[in-house]
Amino acid sequence: MAPPITIIGTGISPDDLTARQIRIIENADILVGGQRLIAPFAHLTCRKRIIDKDLKGLGDFLAQQMTAHTIVVLASGDPLFFGIGAFLARRLGAANIRVLPNVSAVACAFARLGEPWQDVRIISLHGRSHTGELLRHLADGETVAVYTDPAHDPAWLAAQLVDNGLSDVDLWVLEELGSPMEKITHLTPAAARQAAFSDLNLVVLKPDPARRQRPALFPGMPEDMFVHEKGLITKAEVRAVVLSRLRLFDRAVLWDLGAGSGSVSIEAGQFIRRGSIYAVEQHARRVAQIRENQHRFAIGNLTVVEARLPDGLAELPDPDRVFIGGGGKNLADILRIAADRLKPGGIIVVNTVLIDTLGAARQTLADLGFAVDMLQLQVNQAKPMPYSYRFEAANPVWIVTGHRPQ
Repeated sequence: MAPPITIIGTGISPDDLTARQIRIIENADILVGGQRLIAPFAHLTCRKRIIDKDLKGLGDFLAQQMTAHTIVVLASGDPLFFGIGAFLARRLGAANIRVLPNVSAVACAFARLGEPWQDVRIISLHGRSHTGELLRHLADGETVAVYTDPAHDPAWLAAQLVDNGLSDVDLWVLEELGSPMEKITHLTPAAARQAAFSDLNLVVLKPDPARRQRPALFPGMPEDMFVHEKGLITKAEVRAVVLSRLRLFDRAVLWDLGAGSGSVSIEAGQFIRRGSIYAVEQHARRVAQIRENQHRFAIGNLTVVEARLPDGLAELPDPDRVFIGGGGKNLADILRIAADRLKPGGIIVVNTVLIDTLGAARQTLADLGFAVDMLQLQVNQAKPMPYSYRFEAANPVWIVTGHRPQ
């Protein structure tokens, strides 16, 4: 059986390597790592391979060479903490790797700041934005550590904070940790968006609960928490049932069609943090209301599309979930387009107060091969009287749910 590939975390500088780790590196037949990590070992005569963007090629190379050679892979920080160790474990199998961890950049950053980090949220922006997850954690008052990349650098990150009403978050940029050029800067998002930083950096974001009060986010929020036109909003109790029927998940893509004030999209943001939410609405005034609600609740992964349905859907990514709160006479056409794009196992939920629309939704979904169920929701709310209360009935709402088979 071939010896496992050794993956060594270098910490934040070569000085963090132990004597044992150095001996393992010196005895390698093949040394693999980024240019910066391999540079201190240029004197070694072993074969060297630089890690670049071709991870598939790297995996294939290691799989071919591991049976006949002693291979050491160098990774910055802790290899299994947002590092290449996770990729190699999946590609080669956990039994074929041995990981020697070291100090991560996050551990070092909070050591420099003199603060504990056991409750800190950690997000990597390498190759992705994850804006929704990031802003939700900040809106909830949590400290967040962010691994950036050249496309999602501290200035880009600061712009996201400013644009989403989080300008008062404290921001630290920790550059070149462990090197002679190490630099730690504490500044506001407004200042950071105008600044330039080393590509090798980590950002720490810390909301101050005493300075900001952002509305809580929960299913079925009262209507007065949203900016909306009177009566043109999915009612709180109906909204809670709709969210349950949609069965949302973290990485889902949701289409909210005929979004109105965007209340369903906003509340979906508590469940979809690393996915994407698209609210399509034809009326400019309501589009502005959706954007105001988005800003109020910091839903960073919500995209608002101003279009008259079924227009505006062609450029959207295929959805996992579709909610239709307003389709009018075009409902059947909208359903067919949504169904054509819906991923296997996806769900479409339609709300209506009209009998004809109820029939059209049920029949169209059934004709398209969906398993359909329907419910009528009747809500009665207590109203005060001089000596007691009475219950006032709201209009009944039909909720039609279509499940696409896997």
